[in-house]
Amino acid sequence: MKKIPSLFLRHYEGGKRGLVYDEVTPGAEWVAKGEGIATRKWDGTACLYRDGRLRKRYDAKAGKTPPAGFEPAQPEPDPVTKHWPGWVPVSDGAEDRWHVEALSRGLDYRRLPFREGQTYELVGPKVNGNHDDFAEHWLIPHGSGCLELVPRDFDGLRAWLAGQEFEGIVWHHPDGRMVKIKRRDFGLPWPISR
Repeated sequence: MKKIPSLFLRHYEGGKRGLVYDEVTPGAEWVAKGEGIATRKWDGTACLYRDGRLRKRYDAKAGKTPPAGFEPAQPEPDPVTKHWPGWVPVSDGAEDRWHVEALSRGLDYRRLPFREGQTYELVGPKVNGNHDDFAEHWLIPHGSGCLELVPRDFDGLRAWLAGQEFEGIVWHHPDGRMVKIKRRDFGLPWPISR
């Protein structure tokens, strides 16, 4: 899974560094046109299930040498951010115990099987601060958690996200393209203090 572009362009200089502004990122116009399905963005870490094995996301940032077994998700590092996302196999070691726990649990209480080639978000008490308040570790399929009546314009999205208690939105196009927007892109707090 390559890095997902933001719906709006981002400031990289000055006092608003990192925030988005009201101009759609080239290639993301399909979201503004009403195409694709909006889904909840979970705050965890991405995984890939392939060949009967779980792989975890690894980002070889700014020239960092990837570990053995690294499978790039895109051919080259991003020219702007220098991020180079990819996958590494999950091991039986202590560093991957939450991945292994979630994998052994199955997808939900019905213990549904994992789908070949599907990406998931690992969430739970020991993952990324557990800002979504999970009691156990789970793998949530990307593209699940559909959201209805989500605005697609800059001001509408900013106001809508201000009223939500989750990290953001990922739009999924039928052809596989994805675009995201996060609360923090608008300067809204995440995680939310409770």
